[in-house]
Amino acid sequence: MFQRIQNSWALVKASWAVLRADKELIVFPIVSAIAAIIVTLSFIVPFVATGVITGFADDSASRITTFVLGFLFYLVQYTVIFYCNTALIGAALIRLRGGDPTVRDGFRIASQHFGSIIGYALISSTVGMILRSIRERGILGQIAAGLFGLAWNVATYLVVPVLVIENVGPMEAIKRSTALLKKTWGEQIVGNLGIGAVFGLLFFALFLLGLPLIALGASTGSAAIIVLMILVWIMAMVFLGLISSALSGIYTAAVYQYVATGNPGTYFDQDQIKNAFRPK
Repeated sequence: MFQRIQNSWALVKASWAVLRADKELIVFPIVSAIAAIIVTLSFIVPFVATGVITGFADDSASRITTFVLGFLFYLVQYTVIFYCNTALIGAALIRLRGGDPTVRDGFRIASQHFGSIIGYALISSTVGMILRSIRERGILGQIAAGLFGLAWNVATYLVVPVLVIENVGPMEAIKRSTALLKKTWGEQIVGNLGIGAVFGLLFFALFLLGLPLIALGASTGSAAIIVLMILVWIMAMVFLGLISSALSGIYTAAVYQYVATGNPGTYFDQDQIKNAFRPK
């Protein structure tokens, strides 16, 4: 366990080195977060009107409307997220291959593959709705959905860099991603903790830190200080989330670079990338 955490920290440092070399890569998670918030807010009114949030969607017509709205929400949200991830990974791959990318380069790459991004978002939305339906079938459904979701996440791990580099459609990208992972790590693989492990611990630590911080503000009896403490805590959580997203995208690009060429680039060690996945 300690070795895995040590490897995960090494991945964070290597990804951070790429981000330091191209600080503009942080723009893509920021745009993604803002766009995702806008999409969520735009769906709140129809969700409330149809009873999705309030739980009043009982008749069959309302359930159909709920399903359609839920699917559209997934589709738009995934399109936004995949578009920004494609821009991030495209720019990161330029850096890993010795180039000097700009924000414009990233969005240009994403725009060139916009049709495939929508297609992949459509497939992911369908999978998301299926998983949601399975989860509603009790504890066994939740377990089954969790296992299927894990398998889906592993199989599609390299879809975005495949779309960026190999210029294929979404279905072919999913097949290609699965084939590359099997070729490199074997038939039976599961996701490793990786960067997520480190940032999971950091989020937990920041959460715990926020409690005494807010309590300290409350002890002053000043509403302004309490609000300020809460805002500082929230901003720290948001900033950590943005860094996590940026480093995860960079690492995904490095994994693809390693799988495709055998060389992850000067920022990453091959042994680090080999631990991206492990046998069951």
